[in-house]
Amino acid sequence: MLTTLTIASLGMFSPQGPQFAPPVRLQAAGKPIQVEAPGYAAPCWHDFDRDGKPDLVVGQFAGGKIKVYRGLADGKFAAGEWLLAEGKPAEVPGVW
Repeated sequence: MLTTLTIASLGMFSPQGPQFAPPVRLQAAGKPIQVEAPGYAAPCWHDFDRDGKPDLVVGQFAGGKIKVYRGLADGKFAAGEWLLAEGKPAEVPGVW
């Protein structure tokens, strides 16, 4: 089962608590970015290719792999690619 990844941006702090903008469905190569169920994807921003545009890095719970969506102009992303180590998808070993 896949879950669509959404990101809400944090607004200014106020006496009522944090204010969030409406969620935005992120897309890569014209399709919504998907993560595996049960989730635990832990997405984060990192300029992976050092081009000055933030890239989206998303973990995979079941297999311990990491997918990188390279940031393009205007908030668009290229299709996701697995992070590679020695030509193979890198894996972070699970603890359970």
